[in-house]
Amino acid sequence: MRWGYDDGMDLAARLIELLGATRVHTHPIDRLIYAKDSGVSSGDPAIVVLPETTEEVAAIVRMAAGADMPIVARGAGTGLAGGAVPASGSVLVVLTRMNAIYDVDEIGRTAWVGPGVINLDLSDALVDQDLHFAPDPSSQQSSTIGGNVGTNAGGPHCLAEGSTIAHVLGVEIVTVDGDIMVLGGAAPDPPGYDLRGLIVGSEGTLGIVTRVLVRLTENPPDVVTMLISFDGIGDAARTVSDIIGSGLVPAALEMMDGPMIEAVENFVHAGLPVGAGAVLLAEVVGHPAGIAAEADLIREIAVANAATDIRTATDEDERALLWKGRKSAFGAVAQAAPDYYLNDTVVPRTRFVEVLDEICAIADRYDLRLLNVFHAGDGNFHPLISFDASEQGMSEKVVAASHEMVHAAIAAGGTLSGEHGIGIEKRDLMSRVFSVDDLDAQARVREAFDPEGLLNPGKILPEGSRCFDRPAT
Repeated sequence: MRWGYDDGMDLAARLIELLGATRVHTHPIDRLIYAKDSGVSSGDPAIVVLPETTEEVAAIVRMAAGADMPIVARGAGTGLAGGAVPASGSVLVVLTRMNAIYDVDEIGRTAWVGPGVINLDLSDALVDQDLHFAPDPSSQQSSTIGGNVGTNAGGPHCLAEGSTIAHVLGVEIVTVDGDIMVLGGAAPDPPGYDLRGLIVGSEGTLGIVTRVLVRLTENPPDVVTMLISFDGIGDAARTVSDIIGSGLVPAALEMMDGPMIEAVENFVHAGLPVGAGAVLLAEVVGHPAGIAAEADLIREIAVANAATDIRTATDEDERALLWKGRKSAFGAVAQAAPDYYLNDTVVPRTRFVEVLDEICAIADRYDLRLLNVFHAGDGNFHPLISFDASEQGMSEKVVAASHEMVHAAIAAGGTLSGEHGIGIEKRDLMSRVFSVDDLDAQARVREAFDPEGLLNPGKILPEGSRCFDRPAT
């Protein structure tokens, strides 16, 4: 189906009547600002709206659905898989103004928050209560809770704490019919189907999230953060496997290769060992006596795997600087080229070095600059290709190489995405990991929530996912 701009302009007038002219945008430049997320794909919304309440979202959805226009929810636009890229002629619902924190329950360790609350702002607001929101993606200074829910975001500390799904107890959503529903809740064992679990990771294809009941985590009494250097990435990878094999699950185990170390150090000046083949950022949290023993075990394993240097942060400022280096990795690559393509796959830790070698070989074959950063503890790869999209044919080459890297991860027993979602970028690779029946089941779930396919169309599921949509054989 095609959605025309004539209907969109009629709808725009009604939306201005609802929201006021300052929160409805139809000018081409305004639409261009919201045409893409942080990935490489872009779209063309007909109307951009900025609601402030759930009731406004419900009214917007009813109007847009009544005009048979697609509806796409967007947060801060930090996603890297095209999940928030607007469909052509769509109504783009930007939720960043819905950024209130409601009903913090210090005893129950929960809070209702708006989808536009920035991840790090939530934790900063809870400092006096000695609580935080555990998922901490690298974009946490700008990504929103709604976006975290949409992609089931992770982060370095999700090795021990789990991804967003483990920290969302309930969601308020607006359905495609404009109804307001609350799924899940604070009860420890709610009856019925886990519809909350369906919404987390659904990338706005089942409903628009307008409030989130988050689980809060107590701040640890003590932290030890170590930066461990190695001559080769194989030694670092074996250290990760041996740490997990020992039965210890640290709060975080993050890895960077040599090119990424150099880029980050030039950008942040955190004292990273330029010239090292790899570094491992390891962190343990808990009671001081307990984590001292855990830190000693990590040092012992690292030394056994030929670590060349082990640096322990001496205070919170040094710890924060080391983490700033890790979380600035994506921004640091702008020194090399104006664009980057970041992949997000997961492989078994036992195949880590093998898959990394294959990924590097793919980059060499395509003559591409590759930098690597990993959530190493859970086998989450982030190979990052730095390039200039203005070069003729370069974007196509980068995408082709990236798809080969995904195939390498899948062939090793891995999967498509660890935390960035599927969006547009990996939609057409879904059949690599899901059978015909799997895709049909997922399409049926989506159809139950959104029969006409108006909510974020073209995302996650490839065309023909429903069995009856496929051509006869």
